[in-house]
Amino acid sequence: MSGRVNLLVPEVRANPYPTYAELRRSPVCQVDPGGYWVLTRHDDVVAAFKNPAVFSNTGMRMVTKPAWLGHNPFADSMIGMDPPNHTRLRTLVNRAFGPPVLARLESRIRGFAGAIVDRIPEGTAVDFVDAFCLPLPASVIGELIGLDPAQHHLYKRWADDLTSITSIPPGTAESPRMAEIRATVKETEHFMGRVLANRRVEPRDDLVTDLINARVDGEQLSDAELMNFMFLLLVAGLETTIHLLSHAMRVLMEHPDLVERLRANRAQIPRFLEEVLRYEPPVQAIMRVTTADTEIRGVTIPKGSPVALMMGAANRDETHFPDAETFNMDREGMNNLPFGHGVHFCLGAPLARLEAKLGLEALLTRFARFTSAGPMEWNRSMTVRGPVKMPVVAHAK
Repeated sequence: MSGRVNLLVPEVRANPYPTYAELRRSPVCQVDPGGYWVLTRHDDVVAAFKNPAVFSNTGMRMVTKPAWLGHNPFADSMIGMDPPNHTRLRTLVNRAFGPPVLARLESRIRGFAGAIVDRIPEGTAVDFVDAFCLPLPASVIGELIGLDPAQHHLYKRWADDLTSITSIPPGTAESPRMAEIRATVKETEHFMGRVLANRRVEPRDDLVTDLINARVDGEQLSDAELMNFMFLLLVAGLETTIHLLSHAMRVLMEHPDLVERLRANRAQIPRFLEEVLRYEPPVQAIMRVTTADTEIRGVTIPKGSPVALMMGAANRDETHFPDAETFNMDREGMNNLPFGHGVHFCLGAPLARLEAKLGLEALLTRFARFTSAGPMEWNRSMTVRGPVKMPVVAHAK
């Protein structure tokens, strides 16, 4: 294709998939902002995930800890590490984030979902991000790490600010937005520091206490590592599930026949969600940096180059998914690419799936159809994509 595509212009944010289809015709090229090299074919993205020795995860640290920001615990978390440091931290965290946590949470999530859905007015336009998609994961994160769900808009602002770091191109002059993000990092760190200090004095049956007590071969998480993971959990726990729920609602509005089908057989909700994750993945790109010159499809990416593994494009790769541009919940097999691949596969994937499943069960129990009440507004980030406002009317019949 001629010239660089800018992935953050409003028309691309509103619907990036025609642009992704164009990029797949030149599957290794550079885009704006930032001049990232992008991989857009499914096989290339998977191969890069499997090769952290060349496609280093420190690329995430590079883009989430620019010079103008400086200190950022999110960038210093596992999301910006390669083995062996990543392996050690993942082993420690996994002890406190496995199936027993989900079993302990399921009834609580079901209760949260029911209460949130009960508050949605029937036949009246509401912002569904605000009314449903945000409160549910915020309630779960609150249960995990002791955040007050009543302040969920505050936590969403923190997560939005941290994910929007990637929307500011390198070399950008100092701006008020940069100052806002620096203030958010300080505010979040101060709050999380109080939570950690409280749990050391008054342990609870929650994830923070589990993380403080986690040991592998006698080793535990340091104070800095605990703080880094709290930032990671806030961002990943909110953003991924909010956007998954938002995209699911959008698909249901566009395909009302699926509402009837899922209401008649709620056991098919997980299948529906797997296709939502393929068709509209909340995480659109994961950043890497090359540790050596590497050739892909005849194109050489130089050592030290920032690379975006475009999961949003890979999940619509027509060579891997037949009729890829069509939503089809009857596709066979589970597609895990929306949650990464290899050693960096998302630890929170089972929790996100569980929240979305229970949330939709509650929603479809009360409402029979959903209609759009106006245009959506989209977030601005290279890594995650979803609406920040989504006017919807929910109908009981």
